Amino acid sequence: MRLSRILQRDLPVDPEITAVTSDSRKAGPGVLFAALPGVARDGADFAPQAVAAGAAAVLCGRDLPGLGVPVVVSGDPRRAYALAAATLQGRQPEVVTAVTGTNGKTSVAGFRRQIASASGRVSASMGTLGVRISEAGREDVVVTPPGLTTPDAGDVAVLLAELADRGVTDLALEASSHGVDQRRLDGVRLSAAAFLNLTQDHLDYHGDMASYQAAKLRLFDTLLPRGAPAVLNADSPAFPAFAAAATLAGADLITFGEAGRDLRLTKREPRPGGQVLTLACAGREWRVDLPLAGAFQAMNALAAAGLSLAVGDAPEAVFAALEGLSGAPGRLQRVGAAPGGGEAYVDYAHTPDGLETVLAALRPHASGRLVVVFGAGGDRDRTKRPLMGEIAGRLADRAIVTDDNPRSEDSAAIRAEVRAGHPGLEEIGDRRAAIRAAVADLREGDVLVVAGKGHEQGQTIAGVVHPFDDVAETLAALEVRA
Repeated sequence: MRLSRILQRDLPVDPEITAVTSDSRKAGPGVLFAALPGVARDGADFAPQAVAAGAAAVLCGRDLPGLGVPVVVSGDPRRAYALAAATLQGRQPEVVTAVTGTNGKTSVAGFRRQIASASGRVSASMGTLGVRISEAGREDVVVTPPGLTTPDAGDVAVLLAELADRGVTDLALEASSHGVDQRRLDGVRLSAAAFLNLTQDHLDYHGDMASYQAAKLRLFDTLLPRGAPAVLNADSPAFPAFAAAATLAGADLITFGEAGRDLRLTKREPRPGGQVLTLACAGREWRVDLPLAGAFQAMNALAAAGLSLAVGDAPEAVFAALEGLSGAPGRLQRVGAAPGGGEAYVDYAHTPDGLETVLAALRPHASGRLVVVFGAGGDRDRTKRPLMGEIAGRLADRAIVTDDNPRSEDSAAIRAEVRAGHPGLEEIGDRRAAIRAAVADLREGDVLVVAGKGHEQGQTIAGVVHPFDDVAETLAALEVRA
């Protein structure tokens, strides 16, 4: 495909382009190299290397004279890169839905994939847990392993084309604030988008909550096509801002939650292993036996249902599918029971709101004590550390502060900042030892949640990733008690 067609502008020199990349190491003959600004280095610094490898043209935010190939200057090179990659690849699943929010994106994307699959379609999800394809009657196919919530724009375009070639008709993807802000989804043709919640996170990147919110709003005011449905959580304090942005952009609003207009939760009854939801939708009342615990999982299920209804699925099929949902790995995942009593869960909660949500969700299931093992990551927003300590100390009967991913920071210093939030917190720095101590003390009626890392398979300490799996470690601790 000619460069002029990919970038949709007239050019004096118009080479044939066979691939688009922002990684100079992948440059070669026929490649358009996108020299994007980065946090540590400017992609323009690598343009000579890309040209030396054979790149046919360069896309950049400024002119780069003397390269010997066409240099196309864009006022928003990240967006231009995403659109170019999507144009070159061309193919995408017919129905693509996106979900954003501080917490719950992974669960909602997975639930949407399962709902579509239950209706007989080949469906997929993309996000923190990688790319997974579901088809009724067959085992799920893992296309990519866990990684970035929102991949690079060029990788997104390639993955969407591959999914379309594999027969996927429905794709649900997580729209992280980083991904939206960095234009990684600008080339995706969205059918609908959902908003879940907005609480403190990623301020190390965005700087303040206003910028964080603006990044998520961009999904609705810029990326969602005019007239497409915006599925919004009416119970969120941020709902008015998202409803206003979506309305001004010409979206069709669909609201869910206890205050929802289109999909209203009128009653929730906790049961062993799940809960029964009473819903009002399409002029009827529906009872759904949801096999997942916690009020937040009920909201995640409603968001996925709302997306499915938004793209034309029948209510009967959607609500029937909710009764067969499986939770995402590491998201309020039940690991097992201790021989002497007590239940153990693992959850990805790593923000103040996430931790508060999971503890509130498990409290009704604990006839004894609610116990939490948690920490805070290094090289991330420090202001949330004492907030998480306060929440754990206030909501749990026993709270043990341990290491999460210290990264380049001193782990003892991180723990001290967490403990500053509440005087009643215990401290066991070694995460394995902390989990074992909590499990060893479980009694009848107790509920333990190991929070913070969820599905992650490693612990990053001083730049080195050490194998570590919260689910495996918790299971091993339970087996020691057997």
